[in-house]
Amino acid sequence: MATTLKPKVAAPDMTEIATFLYDEADCLDAADLTAWMDLYTEDGVYWMPASPTQTSPDDHISLFYDDRLLMSIRRFNFGDALAASMEYDVRSSHIIGNTRLKSWDAETGTAVVTSNFHVAILYRGAQELYAGRYTHTLVRCGETWKIRHKKVDLLTCDQPMKSLVIYI
Repeated sequence: MATTLKPKVAAPDMTEIATFLYDEADCLDAADLTAWMDLYTEDGVYWMPASPTQTSPDDHISLFYDDRLLMSIRRFNFGDALAASMEYDVRSSHIIGNTRLKSWDAETGTAVVTSNFHVAILYRGAQELYAGRYTHTLVRCGETWKIRHKKVDLLTCDQPMKSLVIYI
């Protein structure tokens, strides 16, 4: 009896994924929240836990837990000239490294990728530094990737901090 083996689908190209993550950082650095949102699936979620041990956004308050509707509201408010936060320029610089493939599901085209980040944000004449780890759940959509879920684990998530005026 012959066994038919399903052909293996190669793991995704990590250079391509890293470039996609850099493109996301470029959108944030340019404060182009419209282009940034276009990188997400329709059911995409952005999550920033408020505790280093938080495992779910459902049982604990989060710093951010935004679906597309909340992202749209923040995008609109961020660009509105009447918003108090727009009285000052907001600039940021993202650096991403240590990009690693944690899992790959060839049948669904889903990759879970982690990376470390450092972000400098200039707002109201003061620079704030943030660091931590991203966990992206990416899905293959034709020739590109889309973000289904992004988790941002800030090193200082449970420490006092100023208001975050842009996504990290």
